[in-house]
Amino acid sequence: MINFYNGVFIQHQVQQFANRCISSRYIQHSPDAPDGKAPFVDYFTQYFKDHPTAKNTIKRAIAEDDLVMLHVHAQQNKAGRGTAIVDIFRVEQGKIIEHWDVQQEIPEQSANTNTMF
Repeated sequence: MINFYNGVFIQHQVQQFANRCISSRYIQHSPDAPDGKAPFVDYFTQYFKDHPTAKNTIKRAIAEDDLVMLHVHAQQNKAGRGTAIVDIFRVEQGKIIEHWDVQQEIPEQSANTNTMF
């Protein structure tokens, strides 16, 4: 999963890693993207054309049974604070079959001195 994530979100090799790691029956729960491998490729290929310096850095990875959860710092560019994301993937026969995510913008100020990571 980490190899897939870094391939897509650091190296921006969307098609290559989608072909290798995403099931043809991919189910998407994020409201911004439709189901299917091709829409995933289309969405992120365009996203990285629009945001060529975007990167997602994995801070934590947790796996249990057929689920993998990644706690991620996503940045469209180096100037912004970015977004804290938890991506949840369900894996079947070595391929990503289902995806959920929760996202929260990183605020300028926090009520505590802890980071979001």
